Amino acid sequence: MSASTKLSAAVKALTFLAKDYPSAKNSVEISLHTGLNASKLRKILSMLVKNGIVESAYGTTGGFRLRKKPSEIDLQEIYCAIEDRKAFHLDVSKTNGRSSPDASKLNVYFLDLFATIQVDIEDRMRNISLQSVIDKIKLKP
Repeated sequence: MSASTKLSAAVKALTFLAKDYPSAKNSVEISLHTGLNASKLRKILSMLVKNGIVESAYGTTGGFRLRKKPSEIDLQEIYCAIEDRKAFHLDVSKTNGRSSPDASKLNVYFLDLFATIQVDIEDRMRNISLQSVIDKIKLKP
C-alpha cells in the first residue's frame, strides 16, 4: 500500500471515529462505513494505537476511539504514525557503479531539493487538522 493510500485510509477511519467522538467503534463498523479492507484497516488502526492517536478497548462495548479531539490531530502526526519513510523520497545516490563529478553534483542538488520539499510537505501537513479535513469536505454526522 502506497504512502498516500495509507494516509487516505487512516484519515477515512479517523473521520468515521470523529463523527461519534468520544464513542468507540469496532473494526467491522469502520470497515463497512469506510469501504476499507478489514485486514488493512486493522493494521492501520494498530499503528494509530501504538502512536497514541487512537485507543482500543476490549469487550462488547469496546472498539477504537480517538484519544484526542479531531482539532488536536494533524495530518503530519497521522502520517508519521503509519509510515516509516519520508513523504517525498527519491534515492538519487544509486548508480550503476560509475559516477562522474557532474553526476555527484547533481545528486547533491537533488538531495538538497528533496530535503527542502520534505520540510515544506511536513509543515503543510502540520497545519491541517483532522477537524479541518472534516469541515472542508463537510461530512454529515
